Amino acid sequence: MKIALVTPYDYPYPGGVTEHIMQLDREFRRRGYDTRILAASSQDQEPLEDNVIKVSGAVRTFPFSGSNVRVTIAPQVYRRIKKILREEQFDIVHAHEPAAPPLCPIVLRHSHAVNIGTFHAYRETNTMYQMARPLLRPVYNKLNGRIFVSQAVRDFTLAQFPGDYRIIPNGIDFQRFASPKVRPIERFHDGRPNILFVGRLDKRKGFHHLIRAFPFIKQFFPDARLIVVGAYEDADKAPFIRYARAHRLRSVHFVGYVSREMLPRYYRTAHLFCAPSTGFESFGIVLLEAMAAGLPIVASDIAGYRLVLTNGAEGSLVPPEDSNALAHAIVNLMSAPETCQRMAEQGRRTAAQYDWTHIAEQVLAYYHDLLPTRREAAKRASFSRRVWQRLILAPSE
Repeated sequence: MKIALVTPYDYPYPGGVTEHIMQLDREFRRRGYDTRILAASSQDQEPLEDNVIKVSGAVRTFPFSGSNVRVTIAPQVYRRIKKILREEQFDIVHAHEPAAPPLCPIVLRHSHAVNIGTFHAYRETNTMYQMARPLLRPVYNKLNGRIFVSQAVRDFTLAQFPGDYRIIPNGIDFQRFASPKVRPIERFHDGRPNILFVGRLDKRKGFHHLIRAFPFIKQFFPDARLIVVGAYEDADKAPFIRYARAHRLRSVHFVGYVSREMLPRYYRTAHLFCAPSTGFESFGIVLLEAMAAGLPIVASDIAGYRLVLTNGAEGSLVPPEDSNALAHAIVNLMSAPETCQRMAEQGRRTAAQYDWTHIAEQVLAYYHDLLPTRREAAKRASFSRRVWQRLILAPSE
């Protein structure tokens, strides 16, 4: 079985969809499947993996759902995709965010394989989908199967595009974060309580609510330290640095982007993880990473996070966009080490259920369920050709 995994986003740029595809690719190849990743890539310095097919290097950034997305805009992608599909002859074409222009719709338009779409994005309102429904309908009609990463995404998407589906959640590399071999970051491993934030500094990630809560936290824990890890730019962190200086918060450390190898070490360095997102989260991958690392969590009570974290079990859920509630929840947990330990143990048990070995098995099972649809389509096409040939070539009486 030859599989194409398609991402609409800039491949080297960190993000949940890219990580999802990389992990599926790794698990599929480990099982002996022949996979290719179709993606745009703005990276010219570092070579891509052998099975990554670069469709374009022209990438632009656009605002979407309170964040920024990096997608290709090159017109030559259309011809390039047609050539790739003709040469590779995939059995499965698996498009992630299948409606995200322009790459995924082009791939689906010309694919003759079994087409599957995984839907990752979630919004509180579907006004945009309602407006774009006539344009998106041809894309959805090309899908033989649909995967939603969560119930929230399913409810959001099916409201406009009903049909058959399967819910298969995101996953994590459990051992990468849970392994006892992971060592803390030395400069932060000094006995002071560390609160960790992982993510971009987009508005929807809610970091501004966390930094506003930090002065209150410092009243109870003067030695507390806030560590901020993520793929953000200097311009993104500038207003928060000004806020920290204005309020004399000398314990806020903007680390920035860290490699996949280093990220587990930052989780292992922390004593508590905070995810103050305001919405638009379809799933809590960072929550699962924190759980695997054995951290209690304080997170916003939003749809995507409620799917993986039960309030009072693996951590505490608080109303979104509420700095006071965030501060009180963090202080309460940091003041209760036994509760933190109980939550950490429950978190590890929960996170283990989402290991990529389990998730990949579910995706592969769905592939095999759908493959007969391609065989049936091929039979129908072959029958139609034979009938047509007989009609055309039959001798006239």
